[in-house]
Amino acid sequence: MSRFVRVGGVAHHVVVEGSGPVCVLSAGLAMCWFDWDPVVRLLAPHRTVVRFDRPGHGLSAPAAVPPSAAGEAHRIAGVLDALGLPGPATVVGHSIAGFHAEAHARLYPARTAGVVLVDSSVEDLALRSSFVEASRDALRALAGRLASEGFGELPVIVGYLDRSERDRPRLGRPAGSPENARRAGVRLSRPTGGDPAPAALVRSCYATTRVLRGALLENTHYRAVAAELLALRERFPLPRDLPVTVLAAPDGSARRDRRQRTLARRLGARYEAVEPSGHLMMLDRPDAVARAALRTGGQDEA
Repeated sequence: MSRFVRVGGVAHHVVVEGSGPVCVLSAGLAMCWFDWDPVVRLLAPHRTVVRFDRPGHGLSAPAAVPPSAAGEAHRIAGVLDALGLPGPATVVGHSIAGFHAEAHARLYPARTAGVVLVDSSVEDLALRSSFVEASRDALRALAGRLASEGFGELPVIVGYLDRSERDRPRLGRPAGSPENARRAGVRLSRPTGGDPAPAALVRSCYATTRVLRGALLENTHYRAVAAELLALRERFPLPRDLPVTVLAAPDGSARRDRRQRTLARRLGARYEAVEPSGHLMMLDRPDAVARAALRTGGQDEA
């Protein structure tokens, strides 16, 4: 069931399906609720599945304040409160939302049944706020330039901006409409196959600058959020018995694999290399994501 709830004064688009223990799905940069469809089909018979669009993403309203690690943890809890689902919940975070899922587990341990990190962002570099401000200005200028050169209103490559700088693939140029830009981005992030999302849904979310602005806002605060998460790790330990799974999509990069394994060790998590899969694992291997969510949430796959 699709609805809107207000969290922090912002209207959030939320979709709730299924029954049973609660599982929250939070997507990566510039992605939407419907990108979880293949996973939801497998989870809904066993879980109450909650999907929500962060501010500026999907159908949600623009952000009222810049993102932060604690703020995104509070957002997850706020969405569940607005739905009357206090938890505990399994939180599944893809890419940059892996930061948010971990922060929620640290700040709301009693409300967290488990955590699944789906090819999560991993960033140990804490940069000064002055760099973040400079990056924001530079990216705003870049967005305007790309738009003027034919990228339409969405010069965002899915799975590109929310990776660490050294891990980013070469930026290709999607031609034509925002819908085509989205589809080109998805193709870049998958080893095989294109974008399975219906054209009407893509157009409804990507036809304005709202998603562009939301993605740029999150990207410019990426390392500040990462630095805050590092601080939260020092102050708020994870419960010893909390099940955590790190799902990694190996891309042939030893450095990326090493960072994902290091993340799993740091969190005391189960590590799984999911092959074949690209960064958009929810589209490439929904079975692996659903299986990890069911297992991590304390109930074996039915």
